[in-house]
Amino acid sequence: MVQGINLALHEEMQRDPKVLVMGQDVGVNEGVFRVTAGLHAKFGETRVIDTPLAESGILGTAVGMALAGLRPVAEMQFSGFSYLALGHLEGHCSRYRARTHGALSVPLVLRMPYGGGVRALEHHSESREAMFAHLPGIKVVIPSGPRNARALMTAAIQDPDTVVFMEPKHSYRAFREDVPEEPELMDIGKAHVVQEGSELTVITWGAMLRKTLEAVSEVQAKREASVEVIDLLSISPMDTKTIAKSVRKTGRCVVVQEAPRSFGTASEVIARINDTALMYLEAPVGRVASFDIVTPYFAREQNYFPGVEDIRRGMIKTLDY
Repeated sequence: MVQGINLALHEEMQRDPKVLVMGQDVGVNEGVFRVTAGLHAKFGETRVIDTPLAESGILGTAVGMALAGLRPVAEMQFSGFSYLALGHLEGHCSRYRARTHGALSVPLVLRMPYGGGVRALEHHSESREAMFAHLPGIKVVIPSGPRNARALMTAAIQDPDTVVFMEPKHSYRAFREDVPEEPELMDIGKAHVVQEGSELTVITWGAMLRKTLEAVSEVQAKREASVEVIDLLSISPMDTKTIAKSVRKTGRCVVVQEAPRSFGTASEVIARINDTALMYLEAPVGRVASFDIVTPYFAREQNYFPGVEDIRRGMIKTLDY
């Protein structure tokens, strides 16, 4: 995934001179996770800008650049550091199009590694996608693999509005995937049906997709159940049409999220199922999530996040209802 995002940044900076990258250590040091490797050497310090350690300053400057006609890609070194920049995200990024009746927009990408699984410290492992998605006017995208990460980053940079691009760092180097030579572009707001099935729909996103697919494989082997798997990819806008179509077909659904259980994206998915497919349900929609506590330190991290067995139990419970 690191290489997929890096490839998209290279391609878009080569294609459009208005695209630039900015953030802490993104230039000379090529980023904490090396996502920006090679950019500083190729495009120079005016387009790959090492900023001070000041998240509000990073995003505030990016807003000004975007309003002036540039296409900044601003990095928050970890998503847990982004809260200092929320004033700009809520007060400017989400509002300028409405505030100016469409005369101005804020075409920037706010990149942030998020989620757990890498034995990090406090403020490094949160999964707060629902918080950003709650802001009208902001798009929130979460890739699940190298190929869709590259295609979605390309789409995010070209989008006319602000896109919060959340990168599941547990997936950064967890697996490889073939990525075509030619550039690809995915639609923001479109989910992907990873595999089709007829008895149960499982919906997830980000790093949880691989765990979900492992659990689905176990259930299908033991129960011969036909399971459909949906990778949301875009949290906001959300692809309600694909969700509803699948649930109307299967009649049963489980939603898997890395975030704490309450007030999360899974809750919104369930609400939309109630709005669009309630009468097709044969069981309550299941929800597999982390606990409603602050993400613990790495010694207890694996007991906090949903595991393959948790997802498997959630699926069996819904199938047996």
